[in-house]
Amino acid sequence: MEQDIKAKIDLACRTAEEFTKLYYESVDKRRYMISRLYLDTGILIWNGNGIEGKDNIQKFWIDLPASDHSITTLDAQPITGPVVANQLTFLVKVSGQVKYHEKPSKPFNQNFLITAVGDKWKIVSDCFRAQEALDSTA
Repeated sequence: MEQDIKAKIDLACRTAEEFTKLYYESVDKRRYMISRLYLDTGILIWNGNGIEGKDNIQKFWIDLPASDHSITTLDAQPITGPVVANQLTFLVKVSGQVKYHEKPSKPFNQNFLITAVGDKWKIVSDCFRAQEALDSTA
């Protein structure tokens, strides 16, 4: 049992590295293809705004200004039990910096729930939050 969990954790970490590389390259350079990474019923919560369905999510990303993401932390863990139609499912947590067009970069956090669909990983839910700097004079 312990070996099985260790193997799933190792797989989650490897998958998260590959997945996030593909995801952020797509968001920063190939937004017209981003819908391929989501389930048809995928959900994106972006700074508190909810978008449902992979086509609506792609339109949302295309309408945003150009971006450049850099990852500083990445963590992943397997979700045990039947979460998404008995498919292997991982929680992926990312933080880093994002720069939109010519604005200053800002920190962000993002959480993904991804699931195996055949030999591809699809996003079930995606929650992005840009962090605003706190006023140090307050």
